[in-house]
Amino acid sequence: MKKEIIIGFVIGLIATAFGFYIYVEFVSTYSFDETLKILHEGNLYGKVLGLAAIPNLFVFFIFLKKKQDLRARGVLLACFFVAFLILLSKFL
Repeated sequence: MKKEIIIGFVIGLIATAFGFYIYVEFVSTYSFDETLKILHEGNLYGKVLGLAAIPNLFVFFIFLKKKQDLRARGVLLACFFVAFLILLSKFL
């Protein structure tokens, strides 16, 4: 049971990282390094992480459709973890 939740959590984090990469590489008009520098200077990591978590929605519903509720729970926990990171980025 715990193994399935951990798998879902890791997949949720990978989906978020993939969403972050997609945003930085394809949406931003600057290079990868310049975009990271702009995000750091403008303290915009929280906003970009919020957008990067959108692929978790698709992964979550795929797991629900396949009746893999424990993995979907892990993805949901990954979303809460990312939300906590966004909250930390607002105060640091």
